[in-house]
Amino acid sequence: MTPIRKWSRRDFLRAMALALGGLTVGEGVRRCFQGIAPVAPGDFTPTVRAYLPLVMRSEPTPTPTATRTPTPTSTPTRPPTSTPIPGASRVVHVHAPSATYWNGSSNYYYNYVRQDVVNNMVDQGVMALTGTSTRADAWRALIPNYSGGIVAIKVNFNNSETGTPNVIDALIHPVNGVIQGLLDIGVPAQNILIYDATRPIPAYFRNGCLYSGVQFYDTNSADFPVAVSFSRLGIPAEYLASAVVNATYLINMPIMKRHGITGVTLGFKNHFGTINNPYGLHNYVDVHGAQYSSDYNPMVDIYLNPHIHTKTVLVLGDGLFGNKDNTNTVPTVWQTFGNKFPNSLFFSRDPVAIDCVMYDLLNAEPWYNPDEAADYLRLAAAAGLGVYESGDPWGSGYNLIDYVKISLT
Repeated sequence: MTPIRKWSRRDFLRAMALALGGLTVGEGVRRCFQGIAPVAPGDFTPTVRAYLPLVMRSEPTPTPTATRTPTPTSTPTRPPTSTPIPGASRVVHVHAPSATYWNGSSNYYYNYVRQDVVNNMVDQGVMALTGTSTRADAWRALIPNYSGGIVAIKVNFNNSETGTPNVIDALIHPVNGVIQGLLDIGVPAQNILIYDATRPIPAYFRNGCLYSGVQFYDTNSADFPVAVSFSRLGIPAEYLASAVVNATYLINMPIMKRHGITGVTLGFKNHFGTINNPYGLHNYVDVHGAQYSSDYNPMVDIYLNPHIHTKTVLVLGDGLFGNKDNTNTVPTVWQTFGNKFPNSLFFSRDPVAIDCVMYDLLNAEPWYNPDEAADYLRLAAAAGLGVYESGDPWGSGYNLIDYVKISLT
């Protein structure tokens, strides 16, 4: 039987998704939707390798510096699409096979992460992103001339209320790596705020933070003072959490995982945890649903809010374990990473480009992904939020996205 990559009969898939409650189907069905062949174990570009744009710039690329104004404005500020900031479309993918060592069954996956390896991954990622040679210089490029203000870090705890062991959620280890860099440039620990406004942040995550004084903000302390309008949908406004409203800078830390409703859940959907009632928007992001539209997505409106768009200095995608199966299941090994966990972190200042790369890696796995799952990326690029491109992170790379792939031990 010839392998099939895509299947467009949406109604049948919707019936399957509803019947399974959002979970993926069994291994027999999985093999019917075969993707690209997996790489051999350990075969992940053993040396530093970069996929540069095929359309080369005529001028040298300067060291990237943050140009955002942290003070929010009353209306969304959209960057120009015709003359992007040099280096702004860079996505750095750091892979370190030794970062995790969970066997897939014993104890809890979050207990099997090497903090020292992850620290190095974060350092190498931000340096490669900014074209600097030290951790402190990299963070100074991301947050130049820091003189005060809260740095909010949006993590993802979609499953912290389920009570199900080992279901995928945020890891503290890359957050610790980020905090180390922030402290280097003079950000006081008490000015660092880790948040998910719609879920509780569990004790194991808080206790794993290596730095005293860091603040945590979750559903037990959340308030929502600023409205986000979805007038095109004709539904009531949602409200942004004070964690991001009161912040001067924002770091978005999504998890690279699939989703039974939206197809994927990455950086844009991570901000469903920044608004008060994300459930009210699910019908409009459900790619299998009757209310879905390919020419509008509320996730883009949320990101365009100046409290998110103009404050975001970094998107850091967590692919240490990730989840190629679904947002609410136990992580399993990835065929395209040699039947191992991805052990990867992703870094970018472009929220569209980094979601494109993580989307393509998810799409390379041998499982169906609806074409509509990428609609929000095209819409976000059209709104001026970044560069959209469908490429090949395993081979030829990208023409528009400056994709840099780094392998560590």
